[in-house]
Amino acid sequence: MAALEPRDDADAVATSPTETAPPTPTGQTVAPRDGVLSRSYRSLSIGIVSVVLLIAFEATAVGTAMPVAARELHGVSLYAFAFSAFFTTSLFGMVFSGQWADRRGPLGPLGAGIAAFAAGLLLAGTAASMWMFIAGRAVQGLGGGLVIVALYVVVSRAYPERLRPAIMAAFAASWVVPSVVGPLASGAVTEHIGWRWVFIGIPVLVVFPLALALPQIRRRASGPAEGAARGAVDGRRIRLALGISLGAGLLQYAAQDLRWLSLLPGAVGVTLLVPAVLGLLPRGTYRAARGLPSVVLLRGVAAGSFIAAESFVPLMLVTQRGLSPTTAGLSLSLGGGTWALGSYLQSRPRFEPYREQMMSGGMLLVTAAVATVPSVLIQAVPVWIVAVAWAFGCLGMGLVISSTSVLLLELSAPEEAGANSAALQISDGLSNVVLLAIGGAAFAALGGGAVGAAHGAVQSGGGSHPAAFVAVFLPMAAVALVGAWVATRVRAAGR
Repeated sequence: MAALEPRDDADAVATSPTETAPPTPTGQTVAPRDGVLSRSYRSLSIGIVSVVLLIAFEATAVGTAMPVAARELHGVSLYAFAFSAFFTTSLFGMVFSGQWADRRGPLGPLGAGIAAFAAGLLLAGTAASMWMFIAGRAVQGLGGGLVIVALYVVVSRAYPERLRPAIMAAFAASWVVPSVVGPLASGAVTEHIGWRWVFIGIPVLVVFPLALALPQIRRRASGPAEGAARGAVDGRRIRLALGISLGAGLLQYAAQDLRWLSLLPGAVGVTLLVPAVLGLLPRGTYRAARGLPSVVLLRGVAAGSFIAAESFVPLMLVTQRGLSPTTAGLSLSLGGGTWALGSYLQSRPRFEPYREQMMSGGMLLVTAAVATVPSVLIQAVPVWIVAVAWAFGCLGMGLVISSTSVLLLELSAPEEAGANSAALQISDGLSNVVLLAIGGAAFAALGGGAVGAAHGAVQSGGGSHPAAFVAVFLPMAAVALVGAWVATRVRAAGR
């Protein structure tokens, strides 16, 4: 949490009366050595970090409750879909939020996104079937997509460039407590009260971020950015956003169904996805062109490989090694601290010249972690290996994810911050959907749909299908290894 300290030698030394105070991106004047928790920024920083804290708690809690929810709703075969539905609808939310924030300011999409996020939690928590549960996850995803891009625009407008690494590190640090408390609390609630309360109990947390952050955002970052197009949103980009969301959903459905008839929706999904991706991501992203395109591509490669693997870790530990949901969730809890550590390290000015090397090293750590996790399918391997491996993988993710955020804002003009932030998040979300679809299809094809189907399997470790899990983890490790190469291209030539 050191990145959140209000006074740091590099960032928060009190300014002398003779120093000239530079304007913020919104034209307001603040002391040149203010930190993210100085008087000028304290309410805004605490408010937006609290929003990230809410999202983090939901993410860590849901991962622990999901195996039990899927079994009770008779939807283990749709397990991957329950995760990817969130990312599918978030793709549209991200594009729409970028357009909305650039033209009218981030206040609207942030407020609407938090409301949708809470509504999705309530829908999932009251679901009577797996498909209703998935619908709730989809509404959550729409809200999450609106929120995350709006937050990036807030950071771009309200904070000077020198404070952006620190606030990104603060975002990562806000995952520490949820990563430790979330699995434990979620597991205890799931076992003693019921998994539904993991979802129903979270919406009350939206009140504090709204009360604290929204007035500050209205004062510091409201209205369109200077030089941005005004008026209605870009209809072409919205149509592409609908195409990418619908295409991703059809692709995921086809991957889960595994019948010949599913080739048709799969083909339609690809047909919708390809032009949408080419239209919404920076030119050259698919070939890792140097600079912004590689930054956007790396975000997708890192997030997709990591999340697709992480989604199956609790299910593997519960069904193959007989762990309780609480214990399985706690195997990932060390990762919150090491992720925050990685993000903190990248925020230090002394490491700025080595950012590219840090990102490559981070992807190698992710590769090693994902490749190590399935070793616990061998009964002689202790399950604590997962906790250790995931801690190192999260350290790598902290180095990479925060760095991509910093580089994106560095390479974006103020009027392009919303669109480019949306592109970064689209790469993140789309990669999650595609790689979860691939992993889920391999998992189902090798018998994963039967995991936990028998009565008591989730508790006893019955229904063993180790090959189904190997088919998820090892390909994701290979994808992460590609990311180590992409990280060498994030700097434009000559920089």
